Parts: sequence; C-alpha cells; structure tokens
Amino acid sequence: MVNKTLIYILIIPALFVLTVGCSSGNEQSRQVQKKAINTILDDWHLAASEANFERYFMHFTSDSAIFMGTDATERWTIAEFKPWAKPYFDDGQAWDFTPVDRHIYLSDNGQTAWFDESLDTPNLGPARGSGVLVKQEETWRIAHYNLSIPIPNAIVDTVVKQVENALEDTSTKESP
Repeated sequence: MVNKTLIYILIIPALFVLTVGCSSGNEQSRQVQKKAINTILDDWHLAASEANFERYFMHFTSDSAIFMGTDATERWTIAEFKPWAKPYFDDGQAWDFTPVDRHIYLSDNGQTAWFDESLDTPNLGPARGSGVLVKQEETWRIAHYNLSIPIPNAIVDTVVKQVENALEDTSTKESP
C-alpha cells in the first residue's frame, strides 16, 4: 500500500510547478502579443508621418472601423475617413504623432486588445489616443481609435465656454 503522505509530497509540488509554468508561459505569450501590438501601433503612426496612405489604412480591421478625431464632428468610419485624409497624404504631409507613453491590455482570450497612449504632436501639442484592436488571423488591426487633446483642469472652465461659443456660432450660421 502506498503511503498517502508520500503521494502528497510528490504530487503537490508537481502540480505547483505545472501551474506556475503554465501561468508563466501565458504571461510570456501576453508580453509577446503586447510587443506585437506596440510594433503595429508604432508602424501605423510612422506610416502617417511618412504620408504612406496604403500602409496607414491597412492597419484597420475594415472600412467599417471607427476613427474619432478631436473635433466633435470627426466621427468617421474608415470608408468616410479615407477621402478626408487622402489630400493630406497626397501632399506628403499627413500628421506626425510620436508616442510618449502607452498602456496595452489584453482580453482573457487574447483576441481583443485596448490601449491608451500619450502623444507628442507638432500641430496639436500634447495629445492622447485610445483604441481597440482585434486579432484577425495572426495580425492585430485597429477597430476603433479616439484622438483627444487633454485639457488641464485649471483651464477647463474657459475651454468649456469657448466650445459652447463656437458651437453656438456654428448653429447660428447654419440657420436660414
């Protein structure tokens, strides 16, 4: 008859090693995925700075993906965004967003990721981007991106009034 204590002494450490090993492997896989996502996002920003229209837009899931710009009117599907952006790319001067800080998160099944990033931009100053990526086959693609300009709390009241005035001016001009 086998001693139960001996079984516990042998089996419990083995289970621990297997559990830790699997967790460690899973964490390593997640880090590899995050690195791949960083590479995709860096190339996407680089494609814009190089005015490479095709490379920039290949990073989206499809023409139904969403791009939200800084203006309240700038909510486009990629099919709508392409014609707006094309003249900037054709002129060789799209936009230049340099990531300063980025945080990436993965879903439990590893098929969806979301991120937020701080950006340095020559035309907007400090900006912020956030988005969702979906893994299509073995490639990560952007399904939704939101660009914003962070407003310091110290000046938010002034900016809110300016936004209200600008929206009021716009609605007044549109009225017959």
